[in-house]
Amino acid sequence: MTQTTRPSGAAAAVQPSAAKRGRRAGRQASAAPGRALAIVLAGAFMAVLDTFIVLVAAPAIQADLHSSAADIQLILAGYQLTYAVALITVARLGDRFGRKRVFLLGMGLFTVSSVGCALAPGSGTLITARLVQGLSAAAMFPQVFAMIQVLLPAERRPRAFGALGAVIGMATVAGQLLGGLLISADLFGSSWRPVFWVNVPVGVVTLLLAARYVPESRAPEARRLDLRGAAVLTFALVLLVVPLVEGRASGWPLWTWLSLAVSLLAFAAFARVERRVDASGGDPLVRLRLLRERPFAVGMALVLLAYAGINSFFLVLSLTLQDGLGKDPLGAGLAYTPFAVVFFATSLLAGRLARFGRRVLQAGALISGLGFLITLVVAAGAGPALTSGELTPSLLLVGAGNGLLVTPLLNAVLANVGPKEVGMASGVLSTGQQVGGAVGVALIGVLFYGALGTAPHHDTAAYGHALAVAVAFNAALAVLISVLLPFLPNTARRRGQPGGSHHSP
Repeated sequence: MTQTTRPSGAAAAVQPSAAKRGRRAGRQASAAPGRALAIVLAGAFMAVLDTFIVLVAAPAIQADLHSSAADIQLILAGYQLTYAVALITVARLGDRFGRKRVFLLGMGLFTVSSVGCALAPGSGTLITARLVQGLSAAAMFPQVFAMIQVLLPAERRPRAFGALGAVIGMATVAGQLLGGLLISADLFGSSWRPVFWVNVPVGVVTLLLAARYVPESRAPEARRLDLRGAAVLTFALVLLVVPLVEGRASGWPLWTWLSLAVSLLAFAAFARVERRVDASGGDPLVRLRLLRERPFAVGMALVLLAYAGINSFFLVLSLTLQDGLGKDPLGAGLAYTPFAVVFFATSLLAGRLARFGRRVLQAGALISGLGFLITLVVAAGAGPALTSGELTPSLLLVGAGNGLLVTPLLNAVLANVGPKEVGMASGVLSTGQQVGGAVGVALIGVLFYGALGTAPHHDTAAYGHALAVAVAFNAALAVLISVLLPFLPNTARRRGQPGGSHHSP
């Protein structure tokens, strides 16, 4: 005969308590990814902010430190160089040693190097600190992409990428606004130094929060880092990025063209090294088959084009507002505010429109292309009467279009990447953003300054004409993006499927 025993009063009292704890733990677990994402987005914000805030501070730095033009170029470009060159390698370090660990290391180094920048007694020290700052930003940024993929279920990723896109857009404009405000305030007679001090409290708080609330993740079966591949890729990227960043300011001397040509040979050598590592059963820095898969290959081409367009537009618009229309850095930053507001709004909206898949990207490309065309017409037709107010409607369109295009594009590229390769893909994608931006800036600089000729500062008509010529390049990129988008697999969710992991061609 089997006896059934009821739990004693004490045991019965424990059971509801345990159930409540389980439900509470479940709720906390479901909330944790969102909290972790918000924390690491602070790192992405700082990495982008420091690209633009120093542009505003450059004249004050040059006057205070008696820097040469070459010094200022290195202060500005050094950050971008180490940032672009290190992205893939540190992304793979995150795969092996832990994405949280590498993010924390990057944030800590970024904070310390910001102190070094703020205290720099001369140009040499500031250049060195900026190189370290770029390296640490590279350690943070691709971990954000990878964490979105591994921490969030597929149905929540579009909104997360929407938040990331909004953060990137806001950091771009905030860099100019905040830089202008801090330089104008001249706090305690410190001139440009607060543009670096502002990173320190944000970095410390982010470090503390990330250490407590961000979960650790690694790639399955991550093995020893491919050091030979890392060395060859770093060499190839240096050969590519240095002339792209320095070429326009230097007048495109012979060494820039030789460097670009040799970079092609270096990339070919890198591909050969990676094939050998893969064939021998090792873990290559980049699995070349990833680049041969249509979703990723087309997506990478679109990322290169999109960032070539948006970065180059920022350059020529800033030059027109400041050198052509005579606005100070703060006034130019305020002129960007309409762009920032709609970019932020449509970036968040794009995440909610994920069910429409590729149609959101197409709408974004068309709207931004229309904005570029209107900018062209207004700039060409206004002549000496051109004002920033006349550019506002087209800025609204460009901001709205890029919010709908850039944000979901990041999710679309990574949507088909498995957990084993998400860190690698994030590094390649981040590098594509930087290289695309550098190529776009180099090309549009040739068009803009070629059209401007020898016109003096504040020649509004000449700058308006140069802006119109340059923005034709942006419009052409928008058209090319629209042509390529049908080749990108659609990320629209099928009815009845909760996630976004199923795609139709």
